[in-house]
Amino acid sequence: MSKLTDQEKKVLQALIEGIPLVSRPYAEIGQRLGLAEEEVIRIIQGLLERRVIRRLGATLRHNLAGYEGNAMVAWQVPEERVEEVGRGLAEKPFVSHCYVRECFPDWPYNLYTMCHAKSMEELKRLIEETAKELGLTEYQILATKQEIRRKHARYHL
Repeated sequence: MSKLTDQEKKVLQALIEGIPLVSRPYAEIGQRLGLAEEEVIRIIQGLLERRVIRRLGATLRHNLAGYEGNAMVAWQVPEERVEEVGRGLAEKPFVSHCYVRECFPDWPYNLYTMCHAKSMEELKRLIEETAKELGLTEYQILATKQEIRRKHARYHL
């Protein structure tokens, strides 16, 4: 992947900080950065095409939106099935994140998902159905007890 230009870095940083809630957000970003609206859109399209960013979208504060069933699920998945199972899990509408991580002798779980539902009962049902569908028997549901802090990552571009 080629390195980012200074303009791409500036636009990317502006997107990370948040898209303005105005009728022409890219014009406003452009005005702040000294770029035309069309140039901002062209840069974003290029970042999407190169898969530097995958999509633009809102971040839902699930706990404030009434989603009380929130948990990280640690899955034990045979190494040869990690890609297949990871894609299957990532496609589920109740899964917001899916990661592969290292296993440890006393913790054999290698695939992790963040899962959300209206209630913990609904979430457990969705997890159980998904485990059965994907042929997974070993997993741990780590329910969220409290959100301490949520923020966007800060990248030093």
